[in-house]
Amino acid sequence: MSVHSNLDDTRSAGRQAAFMNGYLEALTLVERLHRLLLDVIKDEFERVGVLEINAVQALLLFNIGDNEVTAGELKSRGYYQGSNVSYNLKKLVEMGYMHHQRCEIDRRSVRVRLTDKGRKIRDVVTDLFMGHSEGLMTRGVLDMNGIDNITTSLRRVERYWSEQIRYIY
Repeated sequence: MSVHSNLDDTRSAGRQAAFMNGYLEALTLVERLHRLLLDVIKDEFERVGVLEINAVQALLLFNIGDNEVTAGELKSRGYYQGSNVSYNLKKLVEMGYMHHQRCEIDRRSVRVRLTDKGRKIRDVVTDLFMGHSEGLMTRGVLDMNGIDNITTSLRRVERYWSEQIRYIY
């Protein structure tokens, strides 16, 4: 083996280690940002005096918006990523934030949509996100190019992970 190929192997291993460190940092940031988002939503609801729903439920209402969906569609459309969707839907129906109705075609399936009370919560989250959007731009934290780059990169990672799940078995 030549000195040149050993040097190439060392450089390649160094690049791989640096990429791995960057990847792990990105994973940590994604996880931390999600938890921080939930804290920001919780703080906003405390500020406006809405204490009966949690941040996960508020985000669920925001993501459903004006749509009428089944519990299964919540995950497939990317509206909800948690494992306890049935619990949160049941609580939101009990508290009057959502209507539920058996699907006429498949009686086992339940369709949900927001009530007026649920739409008010959605509007609070919308206003919060609008404020964030304006603040990020006016303070120079992100511009349109930056947000496009982040979104494109995260979609690529999402696609890669989805393919890993699909093709692993």
